[in-house]
Amino acid sequence: MAAAKKSSTHRVERLAGFRQELKRQKLDAFIVPRQDEHQGEYVAAYAERLKWITGFSGSWGVAVIGTAKAAVFVDGRYTVQVRNEVEAKSFAYLHLVNEPPHKWIAATFKKGARIGYDPLLTAIGNARELLAACEEAGLKLVPVARNCVDAIWTDQPQRPSTPVTDHPVIFSGRTVREKLKDLAAALVAAKADAAVLSDPASLCWAFNIRGTDVPFTPMPLGYAVIRARGKADLFIDPTRMDAKLRKALAPLVNISTPDALPSVLKTLGKAKARVGLDTILCPDHFRLTLTKAGAKTFDLQDPCTFPRACKNPTEQEGARNAHVRDGAAMANFLCWLDANAASGNLSEGEAARQLESIRKLDNGCVDLSFETISAAGPNAAQPHYHASGNGSPLLNNGIYLIDSGGQYREGTTDITRTVIIGQPTDEMKDRFTRVLKGMIAISVICFPKGTTGAHIDVLAREAQWKAGLDYDHGTGHGVGSFLSVHEGPARISKASHIPLRSGMLLSNEPGYYKPGHFGIRIENLLFVTELAMIKGGEREMMAFETLTWAPIDRRLIDTSLLTRAELQWMDQYHAKVLELLLPRVAEETRAWLKSACEPLG
Repeated sequence: MAAAKKSSTHRVERLAGFRQELKRQKLDAFIVPRQDEHQGEYVAAYAERLKWITGFSGSWGVAVIGTAKAAVFVDGRYTVQVRNEVEAKSFAYLHLVNEPPHKWIAATFKKGARIGYDPLLTAIGNARELLAACEEAGLKLVPVARNCVDAIWTDQPQRPSTPVTDHPVIFSGRTVREKLKDLAAALVAAKADAAVLSDPASLCWAFNIRGTDVPFTPMPLGYAVIRARGKADLFIDPTRMDAKLRKALAPLVNISTPDALPSVLKTLGKAKARVGLDTILCPDHFRLTLTKAGAKTFDLQDPCTFPRACKNPTEQEGARNAHVRDGAAMANFLCWLDANAASGNLSEGEAARQLESIRKLDNGCVDLSFETISAAGPNAAQPHYHASGNGSPLLNNGIYLIDSGGQYREGTTDITRTVIIGQPTDEMKDRFTRVLKGMIAISVICFPKGTTGAHIDVLAREAQWKAGLDYDHGTGHGVGSFLSVHEGPARISKASHIPLRSGMLLSNEPGYYKPGHFGIRIENLLFVTELAMIKGGEREMMAFETLTWAPIDRRLIDTSLLTRAELQWMDQYHAKVLELLLPRVAEETRAWLKSACEPLG
């Protein structure tokens, strides 16, 4: 309790200091996003500005802090968490989608108010949205040279500078030369002289490099300029690379420190170059700098986005291997959990640490792919819950949810399993089975080319809708190849209108959440694949290939709710789990695995 009071005092002091900074910069409000300069979900410690000023620790959110009023905006994953972490007397809680920041700003501040934003932390598209809302409301949107949080954060951590390593062709599948050639062709097709890359994942993909600048995602932070003709520029301190990597890149890439980027942008401006900028990923700062220097900027999706999302054959095979290895770790963990959870002495934190230690017995597992969500009972009703310390105990006759993943050089994994400790209630079985039906429906669907995630999202929800239920998050997200566990551009959600392409790697994770009681989510990863022409069919069709192999808790399934086809899918899935994992699991896991994979019929 004393620690909580101390933290609360610090927040009040920081907010007061922040408001003094607003006055110094002659601002009426300032926008504090969760993202860093690269629009990243996982950020280095120095970029945890939103958490530092508000206390909110989620992966996505925004605060708008004025001289008198302040609000914090989160999506449906964090509506419970934000109330636990952010003081209501200091911040209003608002839904990021239903009442976005730009609308709240326009409705809250008087005409003539000066609203500050950091153009390095604000994507071009967001800046445009803010500008339009401010102009309509008679407000002034002001790009600041000094971030208001940075100005008062006296012990702000240093920016990371970890080693940058090679990601060899045996994992990447294509050389840097091949990739840059394709990117140059894409720029020529777009009538662009150059494009600025600000997403570290694009740098990693284009130049076959990796790093450890941010948690869980093997990326170095930096920028690049690629050109329709001539060498690319990579802005990462060359001393972070060994001599072998520098020599390999030298014929294709000029490598400089990030401090050299402004002069390159100005050179593009002097040449009146036509420069493409991604409105979702690229900071508004680059648009402002290039425009001022005389360049002609235009909207261009990061040319690495789709090639990175559509995994090549080497990456696909690597992902399959990584998921089998990861499945064996999950099976060993689930067996251990069954043997230990009923005692009542096991905590959420201990369970998460046990899974991590089991995963890392495999030398190919470099790291986790995100902070494990280990949630028992009512905590599982928070989709992105994270235990503090050891967290809560795993209680008998309660549900336990674990959402986790590993970073393997071959690929990135993400899996969620929900299990029962003791005996489930009829309600638990009903809800679990409806979630399972949704997951199966996505797994087995075939669909015409051009189909988007929004077209098929309803399939995951149908069984719940029939019972008057739903869940407030998307059904699936893209996943990288030894990169970010959350990767664009495609998703399975009501709002995703990107056509699904062969080679895309997506999660399939419907859920159900009863606040104060329990939560359920079942997640497998899928590859988008092309189908052979269906006999008598008239259109090219696509389907999904399941990659994730680990038992699904049979004790939570109400078989009376499953169709014959769904029962058959479950039995075939568990038969494949047994085939792939039995030779790989620990000796003491084998009997448990056979039992967990028994047919339901």
